[in-house]
Amino acid sequence: MRRISENSFEVDTIDLPDIFNHRVEETSKKDYGHALLIAGGLGKMGAAVLAARACLRSGVGLLTVHSPACGLEVLQAAVPEAMVSVDDDDEIVTSLPAHLERYTSIAVGPGIGTDRKTVRMVKRLVSAVAKINQSRSEKDRLTFVMDADALNIMAAHKNLLSSLPAESVLTPHAGEYQRLFGGTNAAQVARQYHVVLVQKSHHTRTYSPQGQEFVNMTGNAGMATAGSGDVLTGIILALTAQQISSAIAAMLGVYLHGRSGDLALQHQSQASIVASDIIEHLKEATL
Repeated sequence: MRRISENSFEVDTIDLPDIFNHRVEETSKKDYGHALLIAGGLGKMGAAVLAARACLRSGVGLLTVHSPACGLEVLQAAVPEAMVSVDDDDEIVTSLPAHLERYTSIAVGPGIGTDRKTVRMVKRLVSAVAKINQSRSEKDRLTFVMDADALNIMAAHKNLLSSLPAESVLTPHAGEYQRLFGGTNAAQVARQYHVVLVQKSHHTRTYSPQGQEFVNMTGNAGMATAGSGDVLTGIILALTAQQISSAIAAMLGVYLHGRSGDLALQHQSQASIVASDIIEHLKEATL
């Protein structure tokens, strides 16, 4: 990483933190966070599977996936390491799992759709997380990550922006960003709403509410493929669950995502890369 201006950094290499390779001997899964992923829908369970697998490959101790009932068997078979919380609805996510306070980080969005019942769920979730955090110290606050359809829901209900918990992580691609913020400068958005903004592009930029900008230099055009964003969400969810600060977790997650894509490219063409390849190479990227 090198500084390119007072508050801007170019991220091409990182000395990875001890969370990946230096765990103490006397430890348990509870020491590495409990993440909640709210994802999936009928015909879109792949998004939940990809995000869940990426999360588990990124060091989280425990993962619970909340999805529609149609996703139960899919998740239990594809991601046996994750626990599954089953929604009241068979096809879409409409309800929240009990005891949200037990989690250290929550991500919502991949594959959930924008049904009106799902919209109500997202609104309840934003309110619930904000309420939990009001009673906690800054160090113990629950981290909130929004991606994909959660961002589309917020674009249609912009009042949610001012209700977001501080340091929430938003991960829009260009189209989602335009629907959410129009032509507003990304650094200004991060400061105004006190969020961490991951503006996905060829060189993804991460903006902190404190005015820092991280320009990522890893990754390649082969990563422009279905499910790649779901993988990034899972990585960031895992890192925030391990109580890495939101901005550093987002910056590090983007770097690892791109680095894994570059490692995948060493074995195939850009055209042949799929999102699962990115997950497969996380184990090398984190060495």
